[in-house]
Amino acid sequence: WSLGDYFKVESIGYSFDFLTNERWLNIPLDRLAFTVFAGDEDAPFDEEAFNEWRKHGVSEKRIAKLPKKDNWWGPAGETGPCGPDTEIFYWTGPQPTPEVFDPSDKRWVEIWNNVFMQYFKNAEGKFEPLKQQNVDTGMGVERVTAILQGKASCYDTEIFAPLFAKLDELRGIETPAERTRSERIIVEHMRAATFIMGDGVTPGKVDQAYVLRRIIRRAIREAMKLELNKSFTVAMAQVVIDNYKDVYSELAINEKIILEEFEREERQFASALDRGTREFEKLIARVPAHIERKVISGKNAFNLYETYGFPIELTVEMAAEKGFTVDMEGYQKAFEKHQELSRQGAEQKFKGGLADHSDETARLHTATHMLHKALRIVLGDHVAQKGSNITAERLRFDFSHPDKMTPEQIAEVQKIVNEQIQRELPVICEEMTVDEARAAGAIGLFGDKYGERVKVYSIGDYSKEICGGPHAQNSKDLGEFIIQKEESSSRGVRRIKAIIKH
Repeated sequence: WSLGDYFKVESIGYSFDFLTNERWLNIPLDRLAFTVFAGDEDAPFDEEAFNEWRKHGVSEKRIAKLPKKDNWWGPAGETGPCGPDTEIFYWTGPQPTPEVFDPSDKRWVEIWNNVFMQYFKNAEGKFEPLKQQNVDTGMGVERVTAILQGKASCYDTEIFAPLFAKLDELRGIETPAERTRSERIIVEHMRAATFIMGDGVTPGKVDQAYVLRRIIRRAIREAMKLELNKSFTVAMAQVVIDNYKDVYSELAINEKIILEEFEREERQFASALDRGTREFEKLIARVPAHIERKVISGKNAFNLYETYGFPIELTVEMAAEKGFTVDMEGYQKAFEKHQELSRQGAEQKFKGGLADHSDETARLHTATHMLHKALRIVLGDHVAQKGSNITAERLRFDFSHPDKMTPEQIAEVQKIVNEQIQRELPVICEEMTVDEARAAGAIGLFGDKYGERVKVYSIGDYSKEICGGPHAQNSKDLGEFIIQKEESSSRGVRRIKAIIKH
């Protein structure tokens, strides 16, 4: 990045020097080509970038002038900083490098990109010059590694060699002359999934957790194509951890959790995928061969997701392989209907995350409120409830916090809760309007659609939350509060599991 320190002249000079100078990468200029912004009604041709490349000895025939769709970045939203970019390409073909650069020739591979943020797109759609000109530059590190090692692709480099070796070992085969698409997907996806879990994300049904689940499950499906019908993800993840843990300490810190999650996800999905694939084949077989427009209905696609855990992306991919399409609009409608039914059912079965309304569950519910308050005292007011599940045996509480809690923080939270329990605080329920609850300092998800009046439970002068109940009558009814575990729920969300002992 350059935030006002330098601009096009220096940026292009640094890029060129690093790539071609024998002190650095020493890539022959003859193997390189470049693109610049051609200009349009919003911004002129990037003559400065073009001229700078020419000053460094680049032939005019090796510089392509391309439109905005190819050589422009931003803004990230409707408005914001943006500007032209210049890109650097490397000739990967076995043939002599062409004299004239043809950007449509796939043998030219992009390895570098300099974005020149010199405009601001305003709400009217006009492009105004920025007062401070910035540069964002990026290099395809693995592509450059392949070039320097004289390899045809990233997958042929030492970066992926240990993963391919482990995959061959698991399959019981000799190293093949060429790698298949399935093999490449497996090693790439396993590496990505391991790093994602190193950052504290675990497989699930929403947001980052769902992306992670899709990555893992696609790797499993590709392994089944290779007839690798035994557990493999843990062994592959171990290779990633061993190779990178000295550089990325999170992999070592979270090693146990990472391996456990891989084992669990593979076990769950392998069985579901086998059954789901058979169901998918039945759906395909029901469509007569003479039908030209072969479509899997949204209802059937959703059934594969709901019953067998098939991500819709997997169904679309499998359908395309068979010459089918998927009714995505119908799938979305079925998905939304399911969400609404699930929400209504959950409201009836688990009021406020409660398994039942027994006395023990009510006591643990009260303990959850006291835990929430203690977390805000120890960690800060950014802590907010993200979910809870309470049974007669234990409580599980998810809350927003970016970092793993230290043992000292956990001990302090537990100490605060137990001190408040021993104060024998009365638990009082009052009904009031949402505005009154907010004014009284009650904690609540005020973005939620509350009714006109809400219940507010106060635990002495210690805690006050909007809640539907039920609760204990006094904090003395709880007994000793014990935190059993603090862990990651998903990125930016931590989870505490706790019990009370009488």
